[in-house]
Amino acid sequence: MAKSPRLTELEKRLGYKFSDKALLERALTHVSAAGAHTGANYQRLEFLGDRVLGLVVAEVLCRTFQEATEGELSRRLAELVRKESCAEVAIAWEVGPHLRLGASEMQSGGRKNTAILADICESILGAIFIDGGYNAAKAVIEEAFRERVTAPRRPLHDAKTALQEWAQGLGLPTPVYDLVERTGPDHAPQFRIAARVSGRADSIGHGPSKRVAEQNAAQGLLIREGVWKENGDDKN
Repeated sequence: MAKSPRLTELEKRLGYKFSDKALLERALTHVSAAGAHTGANYQRLEFLGDRVLGLVVAEVLCRTFQEATEGELSRRLAELVRKESCAEVAIAWEVGPHLRLGASEMQSGGRKNTAILADICESILGAIFIDGGYNAAKAVIEEAFRERVTAPRRPLHDAKTALQEWAQGLGLPTPVYDLVERTGPDHAPQFRIAARVSGRADSIGHGPSKRVAEQNAAQGLLIREGVWKENGDDKN
């Protein structure tokens, strides 16, 4: 069955030409358009593509960040394969107009739905894996995620997690957080929290909630100890 020119354009953006044209068509077919026929929608391909994506990204991260700890690699992996990242890749591929959706999904804006776009990204990768093998899928993934590997969109650490890992790396007990003071009315409280690490001076954080105050206290200690820069970035 001949493909439409539009799908050929999509292949160009993917950087991959399918031998089995039906695989790409299935990868673009939402369950709402395929009905109860599981084999006619993208779900199984999405399941496979999710695993292929994780393996390729893990391989790329190990090669790119050879001095990184397992914890850092795990955080980078989670950032790269989260649904928002996959949806961004699908948007860059301009898959929206090619999606095969049922009437209800079309009316509800399914072509711009983050969850659907993320699934489609993974289903396309699964289809490429079946059609061309691991190396073909790897090439597409490496190109699509290249900039995101070295420039994650979100901080890889929150301050409390970074402080705990730093303390553990020095063989110190887990940091503790103590409430120093609560001020202000019930509808607008302010908290002062002390972050305490054995052998180090306390760091005091302020905030409108205990969670925010704890993060600020942890960040202050990390900055003071030279672990983080003033903007909160990991020195490493």
